[in-house]
Amino acid sequence: MSAAFRFIHAADLHLDSPFRGLAEVPDKVGLHLRESTFAALRRLTDVAIERQVDFIVLAGDLYDAADRSLRAQLALQREWSKLQSHGIQVFAIHGNHDPLSGSKAKLDIPDSVTVFGAEASEGRPAYRRDGELAAYIYGISYGTRAVTDNLAARYVRRPDGPFHIALLHANVDGDPSHDPYSPCRLDELTGAGFDYWALGHIHDRRVLHEYPHVAYSGNTQGRNPRETGSKGCYIVDVTESREVNMRFEPLDEIRFARAELDITGLDTEQALLEAMQALGEQTAAEHEGRHVMLKMVLLGRGGLHGRLSNGSFTAELLAELRERWDPEHTGSAPWLWMYALECLTGAELRTDELAGEDSFAGELYRMALALSQQPDRRQAFMREALASLSEQPRLRRLFRDKQEQMPGDWFEQAVELVLGLLLEEELEQASAEPVNPDGRSLSGQRGKVG
Repeated sequence: MSAAFRFIHAADLHLDSPFRGLAEVPDKVGLHLRESTFAALRRLTDVAIERQVDFIVLAGDLYDAADRSLRAQLALQREWSKLQSHGIQVFAIHGNHDPLSGSKAKLDIPDSVTVFGAEASEGRPAYRRDGELAAYIYGISYGTRAVTDNLAARYVRRPDGPFHIALLHANVDGDPSHDPYSPCRLDELTGAGFDYWALGHIHDRRVLHEYPHVAYSGNTQGRNPRETGSKGCYIVDVTESREVNMRFEPLDEIRFARAELDITGLDTEQALLEAMQALGEQTAAEHEGRHVMLKMVLLGRGGLHGRLSNGSFTAELLAELRERWDPEHTGSAPWLWMYALECLTGAELRTDELAGEDSFAGELYRMALALSQQPDRRQAFMREALASLSEQPRLRRLFRDKQEQMPGDWFEQAVELVLGLLLEEELEQASAEPVNPDGRSLSGQRGKVG
């Protein structure tokens, strides 16, 4: 029976990431964004020391660019030296963002750090801090940026050893949202004889398999508005009987968040503004004392839709909330910055009026109401309406197993959508926008600001 040990699995540090695509941020927010990847690295070191881990594995993309900055290299050197002083080893590979072919400074790295090359190698021993062998670590770095070979096929496990951990920067099972670098299948990994595959490249943490464990730790700091939620690393405990226990540890300095507000029932600008402020502050409170970059999305139908369709009105709303949450006034406390406001609202459906209205929308509503009260007729109507669509190969899968009993909410959503579009058109015709002599609109456009 082998000795128990603890290690950290992290990946995709992307040190010195430039955070493109975020405009109009205050100086304080911009500074924190630029510093956030370094702050996450320092937290990684602190967590490793506080939790008394035996070693750390880093599964690629340590740097954001192939030609890595001197500052980023010195930051890693400094943290690795600190870890060595506490008896903690580090094992790392390079990924598509920081391949070995990139330029780098000639700096010394501590003896406790192993950076794997682009060729397969025998497992390197990882020790507990008391000197007892804990595991063998394997890894292959990217020699160049675009590695399309299946690197996983080149990993060969030693026949001996208490536990075997493989570091791999790859796209497993062809995730379409990421570049297809080092593509491989999950069944290849689970059948290769390793106990733990420490994966990098995909920025969302996920456990693909247990026993053997195959996991993406995600990145340590969100780098753009698409990377929402907490980011960090896995702390992995391996017991004497080789039982694996994983727990997530947040490391991020800044969180990207998306919050939705339904405007239904909000009848005044005051009520809307108060609801938006409350939602923003609630969102900030949910993120463990981190700074928060917030995108708010307004949804639903209500009397304020007409106002929200005016781009200048939504721009003023955004400006007001930014002023209320001004990061320059928070001191050292966590700040909240609303980087975007998106309006996806619709006109209020006045069904009581529509029921007696002599119009196309009124007639449509009465027909829909009658069908909704007769389920058999509604099902027949839906089958007929969707028949031509279900003949198309790409859409056939969508309707599979639903031809006999179409979900009732499909019908309700379709009715609401069509009525909303009709009312939208009526509103536009009733309140034609004033124009300048040159023909340009005086008002803004509905949609997203920020």
